[in-house]
Amino acid sequence: MGRCRTQQRALKVGMVLMGLCLAGYIVGRPLYYHLSEALTAARRHVSSSSYHRCTPCLCDCSSQPLLSLPDGCMKRDPEVSEEMEKSFTDLLSEEVKLKEAEALENQQRADMALLEAKKMASQYQKDADKCSSGMETCEEAREKAEATLEAQKKLTAMWELRARQRGWKD
Repeated sequence: MGRCRTQQRALKVGMVLMGLCLAGYIVGRPLYYHLSEALTAARRHVSSSSYHRCTPCLCDCSSQPLLSLPDGCMKRDPEVSEEMEKSFTDLLSEEVKLKEAEALENQQRADMALLEAKKMASQYQKDADKCSSGMETCEEAREKAEATLEAQKKLTAMWELRARQRGWKD
């Protein structure tokens, strides 16, 4: 009988532990994300407030309009602003230099491509000129051959006529 109760208690303790683990798993994850977001927001607030370096605002809210802020809280530290402007200017000048280098590289590639295209066009023009010259030579030779053939036909016709006059028959 004692052993059965011990097993029942162990089973109950196991079930309770399993239930707690399950509840922790279900509730713990959203809770973890909410806490991490809150900590991140707090860090941002601390870092942004160190940037502005505002003096504590001591104001009488009853004398101010509802949506206004005291003048002291709106001022920025000039040293911090100057540093930020310098770093921003440095970043912009660096970006401009990079863009200039990229543009120069693109221009060089375009110039090389243009030079290559000009070389190819020149080569094609030379080939076309050779072809045209060859065509003219062939045309001249054909015209000469036609003239020679015509002269041979006339000569043949004249000899045939003489041969017929002297009694030659086919």
